[in-house]
Amino acid sequence: MRGGQSLAEALESYLAEWSERTGIAVETWALPSTDVPSSVSSGVMATMREALSNVELHSRARTVSIAVTAGKSGLRMTISDNGQGFLLGANGRGIARMRAAFAEIGGSLSVNSVLGEGTTVTGVVPRHR
Repeated sequence: MRGGQSLAEALESYLAEWSERTGIAVETWALPSTDVPSSVSSGVMATMREALSNVELHSRARTVSIAVTAGKSGLRMTISDNGQGFLLGANGRGIARMRAAFAEIGGSLSVNSVLGEGTTVTGVVPRHR
């Protein structure tokens, strides 16, 4: 995150740059309206970069849908593409890095993919009491 930038602002600028560079459309469904702890923001940004790198390199997607929400129960991030999907047994290092980034901030990450229909990455970080 650049100094003083919220997670929503950081995501907006990153997604705009990524979409322009790759030619893949980004539909932003939701961004957090509240402040998110910097450690969580860093983990979300690292995971977002990895997920979008996978979309760019492997998916042949035309559109990616993004939703990141933060509330009383914690943070939830969903990244879905309309690409070619893959067999889930073929998990590469990228998925391991995304899971590790979410584990580091006390969260969990799941990946669902359907051949010919696309992939969805979902990460959840419960709010620590």
